[in-house]
Amino acid sequence: MSFELKGTVHKIFDTAQVTDTFKKREFVLETLDGTYTQYIKFQLTQDKCGLLDNTRVGSEVNVHFNISGKEYQKGSDTLYFTNLNAWRIIEESNAPVQQNNSAPSGDVSFPEATDAPSGDDSFDDGLPF
Repeated sequence: MSFELKGTVHKIFDTAQVTDTFKKREFVLETLDGTYTQYIKFQLTQDKCGLLDNTRVGSEVNVHFNISGKEYQKGSDTLYFTNLNAWRIIEESNAPVQQNNSAPSGDVSFPEATDAPSGDDSFDDGLPF
């Protein structure tokens, strides 16, 4: 089952080599839940650890992830772990939209301020004022 969540990158941890064959990298996403701020920790594993290489704290991102749960027996106690495994991170564009202030090319012409209608009061534009 796949989920996605938008938020701001709050913290990025270094990649940790857990065993000879397993590595992971964690990061925290800050989101708003109504009026409360939530800090949600995700993990990337193996070849996905590099997904954060070009991401900075403060970036707006959309994280695609799966939820996994594990049971672990420690002595006579049974522990349960839940992981949010990110597999895709899309950085939202923070670049401002550029406005084109130049005149359009072609035969299109716009009226100038001096092209205002004459003071002829016989013109009825249908407006009540």
